[in-house]
Amino acid sequence: MSRRTLAPRGIILGVLGACLAGAALAQSDARGDFLAGRAKKCQSCDLQGQSFRDRDLKRARLDKASLAGADFAGATLFRATLQHADLTGALLSEVDMDKIDAKWAVLKNAKMNDTLLFEADLSAADLSGADLSRARMGSARLTQADLRGAILVGVDLRGARLVGAKFEGANMRGATLDGQNLREADLHGVALEAADMIEADLTGANLAGAKLAGVDFTRADLHGADLRGADLAGANLQFAILTDALTDGAVFDGAIMPDGKRGEQAPKAP
Repeated sequence: MSRRTLAPRGIILGVLGACLAGAALAQSDARGDFLAGRAKKCQSCDLQGQSFRDRDLKRARLDKASLAGADFAGATLFRATLQHADLTGALLSEVDMDKIDAKWAVLKNAKMNDTLLFEADLSAADLSGADLSRARMGSARLTQADLRGAILVGVDLRGARLVGAKFEGANMRGATLDGQNLREADLHGVALEAADMIEADLTGANLAGAKLAGVDFTRADLHGADLRGADLAGANLQFAILTDALTDGAVFDGAIMPDGKRGEQAPKAP
Protein backbone atom coordinates (compact mmCIF):
# COMPACT_ATOMS: atom_id res chain seq x y z
CA MET A 1 0.00 0.00 0.00
CA SER A 2 1.44 3.37 -1.01
CA ARG A 3 2.08 6.03 1.57
CA ARG A 4 1.81 9.77 0.92
CA THR A 5 4.47 12.01 2.38
CA LEU A 6 2.89 15.01 4.12
CA ALA A 7 4.80 18.28 4.01
CA PRO A 8 5.58 19.74 7.43
CA ARG A 9 3.13 22.39 8.54
CA GLY A 10 5.85 25.01 8.73
CA ILE A 11 6.73 24.55 5.07
CA ILE A 12 3.10 24.90 4.02
CA LEU A 13 2.67 28.09 6.04
CA GLY A 14 5.90 29.45 4.67
CA VAL A 15 4.83 28.87 1.07
CA LEU A 16 1.44 30.43 1.78
CA GLY A 17 3.05 33.47 3.38
CA ALA A 18 5.40 33.88 0.42
CA CYS A 19 2.45 33.77 -1.99
CA LEU A 20 0.55 36.40 -0.01
CA ALA A 21 3.61 38.61 0.21
CA GLY A 22 4.13 38.28 -3.53
CA ALA A 23 0.50 39.24 -4.20
CA ALA A 24 0.80 42.27 -1.92
CA LEU A 25 4.01 43.34 -3.67
CA ALA A 26 2.36 42.97 -7.08
CA GLN A 27 -0.59 45.04 -5.88
CA SER A 28 1.78 47.70 -4.57
CA ASP A 29 3.62 47.77 -7.89
CA ALA A 30 0.31 48.07 -9.80
CA ARG A 31 -0.75 50.98 -7.61
CA GLY A 32 2.57 52.74 -8.02
CA ASP A 33 2.55 52.29 -11.80
CA PHE A 34 -1.02 53.56 -12.01
CA LEU A 35 -0.36 56.64 -9.88
CA ALA A 36 2.74 57.39 -11.92
CA GLY A 37 0.76 57.18 -15.16
CA ARG A 38 2.67 54.14 -16.42
CA ALA A 39 -0.37 51.85 -16.37
CA LYS A 40 -4.15 51.98 -16.75
CA LYS A 41 -4.93 48.89 -14.72
CA CYS A 42 -5.32 48.97 -10.95
CA GLN A 43 -8.07 46.56 -9.93
CA SER A 44 -8.85 46.40 -6.20
CA CYS A 45 -6.34 49.20 -5.54
CA ASP A 46 -6.69 51.69 -2.69
CA LEU A 47 -6.79 55.06 -4.46
CA GLN A 48 -8.92 57.01 -2.01
CA GLY A 49 -8.61 60.78 -2.24
CA GLN A 50 -6.07 60.67 -5.07
CA SER A 51 -5.99 63.28 -7.84
CA PHE A 52 -6.30 62.16 -11.44
CA ARG A 53 -6.85 65.61 -12.88
CA ASP A 54 -6.49 65.80 -16.66
CA ARG A 55 -5.46 62.11 -16.85
CA ASP A 56 -6.18 60.08 -19.95
CA LEU A 57 -7.85 57.02 -18.46
CA LYS A 58 -9.60 55.72 -21.55
CA ARG A 59 -10.31 52.01 -21.16
CA ALA A 60 -8.76 51.97 -17.68
CA ARG A 61 -9.50 48.85 -15.62
CA LEU A 62 -10.45 49.89 -12.10
CA ASP A 63 -12.85 47.17 -11.03
CA LYS A 64 -13.28 46.98 -7.24
CA ALA A 65 -10.90 49.91 -6.77
CA SER A 66 -11.42 52.23 -3.78
CA LEU A 67 -11.72 55.70 -5.29
CA ALA A 68 -13.77 57.48 -2.63
CA GLY A 69 -13.17 61.22 -2.76
CA ALA A 70 -10.91 60.97 -5.82
CA ASP A 71 -10.59 64.00 -8.12
CA PHE A 72 -11.08 63.30 -11.84
CA ALA A 73 -11.53 66.91 -12.99
CA GLY A 74 -10.57 67.24 -16.65
CA ALA A 75 -9.90 63.50 -16.98
CA THR A 76 -11.44 61.09 -19.45
CA LEU A 77 -12.76 57.68 -18.47
CA PHE A 78 -14.18 56.71 -21.85
CA ARG A 79 -14.95 52.96 -21.90
CA ALA A 80 -13.29 52.45 -18.49
CA THR A 81 -14.40 49.47 -16.38
CA LEU A 82 -15.40 50.31 -12.82
CA GLN A 83 -17.46 47.33 -11.75
CA HIS A 84 -17.96 47.27 -7.97
CA ALA A 85 -15.66 50.30 -7.63
CA ASP A 86 -16.22 52.70 -4.71
CA LEU A 87 -16.47 56.28 -5.99
CA THR A 88 -18.32 57.73 -3.02
CA GLY A 89 -18.05 61.52 -3.08
CA ALA A 90 -15.72 61.48 -6.10
CA LEU A 91 -15.38 64.63 -8.25
CA LEU A 92 -16.46 63.63 -11.77
CA SER A 93 -18.00 66.86 -13.07
CA GLU A 94 -17.73 67.32 -16.85
CA VAL A 95 -15.74 64.09 -17.18
CA ASP A 96 -16.11 61.97 -20.33
CA MET A 97 -17.55 58.71 -19.00
CA ASP A 98 -19.27 57.63 -22.20
CA LYS A 99 -19.70 53.86 -22.49
CA ILE A 100 -18.18 53.06 -19.08
CA ASP A 101 -18.96 49.74 -17.43
CA ALA A 102 -19.81 50.65 -13.84
CA LYS A 103 -22.24 47.92 -12.89
CA TRP A 104 -22.68 47.67 -9.11
CA ALA A 105 -20.40 50.68 -8.57
CA VAL A 106 -20.94 53.00 -5.60
CA LEU A 107 -21.23 56.63 -6.69
CA LYS A 108 -23.08 57.87 -3.64
CA ASN A 109 -22.94 61.69 -3.29
CA ALA A 110 -20.56 61.91 -6.26
CA LYS A 111 -20.33 65.22 -8.14
CA MET A 112 -21.27 64.38 -11.73
CA ASN A 113 -22.86 67.54 -13.09
CA ASP A 114 -22.46 68.01 -16.87
CA THR A 115 -20.80 64.57 -17.08
CA LEU A 116 -20.95 62.61 -20.35
CA LEU A 117 -22.55 59.22 -19.70
CA PHE A 118 -23.87 58.23 -23.12
CA GLU A 119 -24.45 54.46 -23.26
CA ALA A 120 -22.87 54.10 -19.81
CA ASP A 121 -23.73 50.88 -17.99
CA LEU A 122 -24.72 51.82 -14.44
CA SER A 123 -26.93 48.82 -13.80
CA ALA A 124 -27.53 48.30 -10.05
CA ALA A 125 -25.16 51.17 -9.27
CA ASP A 126 -25.67 53.27 -6.13
CA LEU A 127 -26.12 56.87 -7.29
CA SER A 128 -28.09 58.00 -4.26
CA GLY A 129 -27.50 61.65 -3.47
CA ALA A 130 -25.28 62.11 -6.53
CA ASP A 131 -25.40 65.43 -8.41
CA LEU A 132 -26.07 64.56 -12.05
CA SER A 133 -27.38 67.96 -13.10
CA ARG A 134 -27.38 68.36 -16.89
CA ALA A 135 -25.60 65.02 -17.36
CA ARG A 136 -25.94 63.49 -20.82
CA MET A 137 -27.24 59.99 -20.16
CA GLY A 138 -28.85 59.07 -23.46
CA SER A 139 -29.18 55.29 -23.89
CA ALA A 140 -27.52 54.69 -20.50
CA ARG A 141 -28.36 51.48 -18.63
CA LEU A 142 -29.77 52.30 -15.20
CA THR A 143 -31.68 49.09 -14.56
CA GLN A 144 -32.14 48.60 -10.80
CA ALA A 145 -29.96 51.68 -10.12
CA ASP A 146 -30.45 53.57 -6.85
CA LEU A 147 -31.13 57.24 -7.67
CA ARG A 148 -32.88 58.12 -4.43
CA GLY A 149 -32.25 61.72 -3.46
CA ALA A 150 -30.15 62.29 -6.59
CA ILE A 151 -30.11 65.65 -8.37
CA LEU A 152 -31.12 65.06 -11.98
CA VAL A 153 -32.01 68.63 -12.95
CA GLY A 154 -31.93 69.04 -16.72
CA VAL A 155 -30.55 65.54 -17.27
CA ASP A 156 -31.05 63.90 -20.68
CA LEU A 157 -32.40 60.36 -20.22
CA ARG A 158 -33.77 59.73 -23.70
CA GLY A 159 -33.40 56.08 -24.57
CA ALA A 160 -32.05 55.17 -21.13
CA ARG A 161 -33.10 51.89 -19.51
CA LEU A 162 -34.77 52.67 -16.19
CA VAL A 163 -36.57 49.44 -15.31
CA GLY A 164 -36.51 48.95 -11.56
CA ALA A 165 -34.60 52.17 -10.88
CA LYS A 166 -35.37 53.90 -7.57
CA PHE A 167 -36.18 57.63 -7.73
CA GLU A 168 -37.63 58.39 -4.30
CA GLY A 169 -36.82 61.98 -3.32
CA ALA A 170 -34.97 62.69 -6.58
CA ASN A 171 -34.99 66.17 -8.13
CA MET A 172 -35.70 65.73 -11.85
CA ARG A 173 -36.80 69.24 -12.74
CA GLY A 174 -36.44 69.94 -16.45
CA ALA A 175 -35.28 66.40 -17.24
CA THR A 176 -35.77 65.01 -20.74
CA LEU A 177 -37.66 61.71 -20.70
CA ASP A 178 -39.33 61.77 -24.12
CA GLY A 179 -40.49 58.32 -25.22
CA GLN A 180 -39.22 56.76 -22.01
CA ASN A 181 -40.62 53.42 -20.81
CA LEU A 182 -41.70 54.08 -17.23
CA ARG A 183 -44.44 51.49 -16.94
CA GLU A 184 -45.30 50.93 -13.27
CA ALA A 185 -42.36 53.11 -12.23
CA ASP A 186 -42.40 54.43 -8.67
CA LEU A 187 -42.13 58.21 -9.02
CA HIS A 188 -44.26 59.21 -6.04
CA GLY A 189 -43.33 62.60 -4.65
CA VAL A 190 -40.60 63.13 -7.25
CA ALA A 191 -39.93 66.71 -8.43
CA LEU A 192 -40.41 66.73 -12.21
CA GLU A 193 -41.44 70.31 -12.87
CA ALA A 194 -41.01 71.43 -16.51
CA ALA A 195 -39.73 67.99 -17.55
CA ASP A 196 -40.29 66.70 -21.09
CA MET A 197 -42.19 63.40 -21.12
CA ILE A 198 -43.60 63.50 -24.64
CA GLU A 199 -44.95 60.08 -25.67
CA ALA A 200 -43.61 58.53 -22.47
CA ASP A 201 -45.21 55.25 -21.36
CA LEU A 202 -46.35 55.78 -17.76
CA THR A 203 -48.93 53.01 -17.71
CA GLY A 204 -49.66 52.12 -14.09
CA ALA A 205 -46.91 54.42 -12.81
CA ASN A 206 -47.07 55.75 -9.27
CA LEU A 207 -46.97 59.56 -9.51
CA ALA A 208 -48.93 60.23 -6.33
CA GLY A 209 -47.93 63.54 -4.81
CA ALA A 210 -45.41 64.18 -7.59
CA LYS A 211 -44.55 67.74 -8.61
CA LEU A 212 -45.53 67.78 -12.28
CA ALA A 213 -46.24 71.47 -12.91
CA GLY A 214 -45.42 72.45 -16.48
CA VAL A 215 -44.53 68.91 -17.58
CA ASP A 216 -45.06 68.17 -21.27
CA PHE A 217 -47.10 64.95 -21.37
CA THR A 218 -48.14 65.32 -25.02
CA ARG A 219 -49.33 61.90 -26.28
CA ALA A 220 -48.04 60.24 -23.09
CA ASP A 221 -49.77 57.07 -21.89
CA LEU A 222 -50.94 57.52 -18.28
CA HIS A 223 -53.43 54.68 -18.40
CA GLY A 224 -54.05 53.47 -14.85
CA ALA A 225 -51.42 55.84 -13.41
CA ASP A 226 -51.75 57.04 -9.83
CA LEU A 227 -51.90 60.85 -9.92
CA ARG A 228 -53.58 61.36 -6.57
CA GLY A 229 -52.45 64.57 -4.94
CA ALA A 230 -50.06 65.37 -7.80
CA ASP A 231 -49.56 68.96 -8.92
CA LEU A 232 -50.09 69.18 -12.70
CA ALA A 233 -50.69 72.94 -12.87
CA GLY A 234 -49.82 74.20 -16.33
CA ALA A 235 -48.93 70.72 -17.60
CA ASN A 236 -49.52 69.82 -21.23
CA LEU A 237 -51.69 66.69 -21.42
CA GLN A 238 -52.89 67.16 -24.97
CA PHE A 239 -53.67 63.81 -26.61
CA ALA A 240 -52.47 62.03 -23.46
CA ILE A 241 -54.25 58.87 -22.30
CA LEU A 242 -55.73 59.18 -18.81
CA THR A 243 -58.07 56.18 -18.91
CA ASP A 244 -58.49 54.63 -15.45
CA ALA A 245 -55.97 57.07 -13.96
CA LEU A 246 -56.46 57.91 -10.27
CA THR A 247 -56.78 61.68 -10.00
CA ASP A 248 -58.33 62.37 -6.58
CA GLY A 249 -56.86 65.55 -5.16
CA ALA A 250 -54.72 66.22 -8.22
CA VAL A 251 -54.28 69.85 -9.29
CA PHE A 252 -54.89 70.63 -12.97
CA ASP A 253 -55.07 74.44 -12.80
CA GLY A 254 -54.19 75.87 -16.20
CA ALA A 255 -53.22 72.47 -17.59
CA ILE A 256 -54.02 71.61 -21.20
CA MET A 257 -56.24 68.55 -20.97
CA PRO A 258 -56.38 65.69 -23.53
CA ASP A 259 -59.31 67.36 -25.29
CA GLY A 260 -57.39 70.65 -25.60
CA LYS A 261 -59.39 72.46 -22.91
CA ARG A 262 -57.82 74.16 -19.90
CA GLY A 263 -58.19 72.24 -16.67
CA GLU A 264 -59.45 73.65 -13.39
CA GLN A 265 -59.85 70.57 -11.25
CA ALA A 266 -59.31 66.83 -11.34
CA PRO A 267 -61.24 65.29 -14.27
CA LYS A 268 -63.92 62.79 -13.51
CA ALA A 269 -63.12 59.15 -14.09
CA PRO A 270 -64.50 57.93 -17.44
